[in-house]
Amino acid sequence: MTDLAGRAAELVAGKVAEARHFAGGSLSSVELVRLTDGREMLVKSGPSPEAEARMLGALRKAGVPAPQVFASGAEVLAIGRLPDDGGLAAAWGDLGRVLRRLHGTKGESYGWPDDYAFGRLPIVNRSSDDWPAFYAEHRLLAAARGTGADVERRVDALCGRLAEILPRRPSPALLHGDLWSGNVLTSGGRVSGLIDPACYFGDGEIDIAMLSLFARPSRAFFEAYGALPDGHRERAPVYALWPALVHLNLFGAGYRGMVEGFLRVAGF
Repeated sequence: MTDLAGRAAELVAGKVAEARHFAGGSLSSVELVRLTDGREMLVKSGPSPEAEARMLGALRKAGVPAPQVFASGAEVLAIGRLPDDGGLAAAWGDLGRVLRRLHGTKGESYGWPDDYAFGRLPIVNRSSDDWPAFYAEHRLLAAARGTGADVERRVDALCGRLAEILPRRPSPALLHGDLWSGNVLTSGGRVSGLIDPACYFGDGEIDIAMLSLFARPSRAFFEAYGALPDGHRERAPVYALWPALVHLNLFGAGYRGMVEGFLRVAGF
C-alpha cells in the first residue's frame, strides 16, 4: 500500500484492498484505489488538494459534470472515477453545451478565493475589477518570468498594450482554467466529466482558446456554445499565449516555438 492510498483511506474511514498507478496527472501522482468495502476512488497528490476540491464543487454546482469529491486533505484528494471512452470527436457538441452552462455562472470580479499552482508555478488569483490588468499581472507576466530575455521582453511589450486588445470588463464567467482536451472525459458521445480544474472568474474566451491549443473544436462545438463576441479571433492568440507560456516554463524549450508563434500572430 502506498502512502498516498493510505492517507486517502484514512480520510474516508476505509481500508485499502488494492492500489495501482492510474494514467494521467502530468503535475501530480494519481492512483486508483479500491477499499475493502468495495468502494473505488481516484487519489491525487497536488499543490493544493483542498483548493481543487472546492473547484470541483463549483463545477458541479454550476451543473457541469465533474468528479464527486469524497475527501480532501493537505496532501491528498479522493474523487470518484468517471467513465471515459476517449471519444471527444463525437462529443464536441455536448462539450459546447457544457461550457456554455459553465460560463453562465457569473462572479462579481475577476479571480478566485484561492491561489493555486501548476507544479512549481504559482497562480495568483487576487480579485480585480480590471480584466486586462489581472490577465497581464497574474497570468502572462507571471508565466513568462524565467523563460528567457527575448520572450520576457515581448510579453512585457504585449502587456503594455493589453488594454487596447482585451475588453476591460467582460462578464466574469466561471472558468475551468485548464481546459485542454486531456481534461475532458467523454462516454457515448457525451461529456462525462471535466477534471483537473484551475478555476477562476474571467473572460470565457480563454477556456475556448486553451481548448484549441492541442485540439480542433468542431463546428458542432461552436454551434452548441453560441456566438462569440466580435474580435474573438484577434484575442484568441493572446489567450492561448498563457497556457503556452506555462508549458514553456514547466516543460522546457520544446514549447518555445508555440509561444513565439502566438506572440508573432498577436503582433509582438
